Amino acid sequence: MMESAHVEMIFDSIFTDFSTQLKGGAGEPFYQAGQGEGQPNLIYYREDYTASALHEVSHWCLAGRPRRKLDDFGFWYVAHRNGEQQRAFEQVEARPQALEWIFSIAAGLPFRVSVDNCRIVTSTQFKKQIQHAVAALRLRLPTRAGLMADALAEATGHTHFLNSQHFEQLPL
Repeated sequence: MMESAHVEMIFDSIFTDFSTQLKGGAGEPFYQAGQGEGQPNLIYYREDYTASALHEVSHWCLAGRPRRKLDDFGFWYVAHRNGEQQRAFEQVEARPQALEWIFSIAAGLPFRVSVDNCRIVTSTQFKKQIQHAVAALRLRLPTRAGLMADALAEATGHTHFLNSQHFEQLPL
């Protein structure tokens, strides 16, 4: 089973040109854009949770250059959301969670849909959004996402991670 330290090593080995480091041990995930010339970007993931590392790397792989210059990629965060705020959260989160699912399969790990700290039950619509995003991403992974997925698959031997059998049913 792949652990978060291994994900960090893989990330650091393939993205050295991006001056970005993946670091565990945080109380909450956070992306800190480089604070000045020569300062690296830092992707903090929760505790030593491998799923959190994969999720935060997913956000980074999907963020364009302008967003990578902003703390937390310029996204808002509301810890205790109402139904409307949760739907807005799900709009932003479907694609990163879809990529996290792909990374999880490549790493030989289980994937679970996350509604974050929200107590609202995951909607069927959100699960469908994730499934549609997976279908689109499987057709063409963004460059950084493809590099990461390939490196995870090489490390675990899960080289057929994009096979449809892995994505027939979304885990809860």
